[in-house]
Amino acid sequence: MDKHIPVLLDETIELLNVKPNGIYIDLTLGRAGHASEILKRLDSGMLIGVDRDEKALIESKTRLEQISDHFQLVHSNYYNIDHILDSLRIEAVDGVLMDLGVSSPQFDEKERGFSYREDALLDMRMDQTQSLDASYIINNYSLEELTRIFRDYGEDKYAYQIAKRIVKERENAPIKTTFQLVDIIKASKPQKELKKVGHPAKQIFQALRIAVNDELNSLSQALKIIPERLKKHGGRLVIITFHSLEDRMVKQTFKSLCEIKGNREDIPDAPQNIEYRLVQRKPIVPTEQELIDNHRAKSAKLRAIERL
Repeated sequence: MDKHIPVLLDETIELLNVKPNGIYIDLTLGRAGHASEILKRLDSGMLIGVDRDEKALIESKTRLEQISDHFQLVHSNYYNIDHILDSLRIEAVDGVLMDLGVSSPQFDEKERGFSYREDALLDMRMDQTQSLDASYIINNYSLEELTRIFRDYGEDKYAYQIAKRIVKERENAPIKTTFQLVDIIKASKPQKELKKVGHPAKQIFQALRIAVNDELNSLSQALKIIPERLKKHGGRLVIITFHSLEDRMVKQTFKSLCEIKGNREDIPDAPQNIEYRLVQRKPIVPTEQELIDNHRAKSAKLRAIERL
């Protein structure tokens, strides 16, 4: 199985409604799985690929060059979309794609420290040039800060117990590796929890990754900016989420953007002031076949809005 299978590929490309002369920006380029399909559909158009991971940009460049030269790559965080487009002298785009999952190579390269199934140094940085990593958080943040991260970002009901044990353990020696952390998490949970389906460290590792990469704040900032950079009369924003925190944020933002503003619906001939519409009312989720082919698609949800 190709470990770089892009999630919900056909559905994403269909929702983007790619025009051959359009300008599209993939704000989470990864290994260019979705971007390659966008680029194949462009003739005079342009693809802009953005990623925080310099290694991803290098590998994607090689892949995209085999298709065409109608692309430009940028090393940046997606919340910098205003600066990115301004520097390229682009006022508005036909489509924006965000795939908020961690790319497969980041999980598969154990030295990146994302996986609770591989022993490695605690890292979890998507952007290897930033200083804050998972090790610093685990060994320096207070009991209160760790509890908040595990509770709010991991939604783990044993957040306090895990944070308390981390603080106790690090008094003896620094907690340096993923397996050290996994052992602490397991020791902090009752046996009935450890017997449940799913890895007991999953939620804590998710929480740490979100904190290291400031994912929710980045997404919140991006969602305020991106809709204004879509072209009127058809510009689309397409987002794939992988956990409830992200999906809730995207769902609420889309709902807010698509509400009627400045008028009463019950007044005849009231001026309509709707700037955006939901492309489909419910999120698209993977088919049973996709889940068989790619287990990492399991929790994916695809949502899209269009600027009117």
